[in-house]
Amino acid sequence: MKTTMIKSKIITATLLAAACGIALAAVAPKTNLASAAVNPKVIEISAKKFQFTPSEITLKKGEPVILRMTSTDRVHGFMSKPFKIDTDIPPDKTTDITVTPDTAGNFTIICDHYCGTGHSNMKMKVNVVQ
Repeated sequence: MKTTMIKSKIITATLLAAACGIALAAVAPKTNLASAAVNPKVIEISAKKFQFTPSEITLKKGEPVILRMTSTDRVHGFMSKPFKIDTDIPPDKTTDITVTPDTAGNFTIICDHYCGTGHSNMKMKVNVVQ
């Protein structure tokens, strides 16, 4: 009698575990997070006196992206406190930075290396959306 009760509990637990496994396998994920982490989107950014090209980009909150930066004329800076970025963009060299925004909103990236009288206008707008 006791053995039959134990076998019944084992069978019930096994069936329950199998049913949960099947249910989890049937639920499709919203996004392929593993793919996004392995192959993040790359955004090409060019810096030259007084401007970043493009001057505005849009990122998704929680989605990693590689910012691939080049300079066509001299060393420029690329600085943003909210993104914890402060790097140089030397001429004739590619600088990659991986960013994963954690807050939605509008942010500004600036050049923090003086490059002449138009330097104060060298900014890039970053829009982070949900």
